[in-house]
Amino acid sequence: MHFITLLRHGVSEGNSKGVLQGQLDYPLSPRGEKQAHSLASFWKSTGINFDLIISSPLQRASQTAQVIAEKLKVPLEYDALWKERNFGQLQGVSIDEINKRDPPVDFLHPYQPIGIYGESQLDLYTRASQAIQNILWLPTGSYLVVSHGAILNKVLYVIMGITPQAHYHSPIFHFNNTGYAQLRYNSVSCQWAVLCVNHQVGLEEGSDIWQYD
Repeated sequence: MHFITLLRHGVSEGNSKGVLQGQLDYPLSPRGEKQAHSLASFWKSTGINFDLIISSPLQRASQTAQVIAEKLKVPLEYDALWKERNFGQLQGVSIDEINKRDPPVDFLHPYQPIGIYGESQLDLYTRASQAIQNILWLPTGSYLVVSHGAILNKVLYVIMGITPQAHYHSPIFHFNNTGYAQLRYNSVSCQWAVLCVNHQVGLEEGSDIWQYD
């Protein structure tokens, strides 16, 4: 069996500013650091551990991963396939401003680059396919991936057989900051099991929910 946990990073400075971060490299905020430490402490206290942590190299993910790796004494690797979606010229723009744009960005077909030069839905789906396949090439074991909302959504699409559709016209899997999904893959039966999505530990009241970043 492959046991795979897909974790979204803690709250970042970009989250706090309300901007669409994409592949811009914002660090964790103090609140995000606290979230990472709280989750790592919970996992340690309950005996949860991993054979390997794989992280996006962007700071908000890598800093989250480093906290967990140090607390649990688990090796950590970085893989650019797990970086957030490239949102092109929308990166660094406030969510409020993006929502006011005309025409709205919600109506992109799956082959159209977002933000003029960003990744299309199909681009992101293809990258997600490669990212999860690479984990299944590893020996059976328990793996933690620390990444971002948009790419984690597309990984779940790949696993569930959901094809890319027009922007926001297909299911959305919300990941709060330090929310995680747990999955199991049986390489004999070639069957996935989704154990939970957006599970959270010690989430404080009023936490932000951003789909992408």
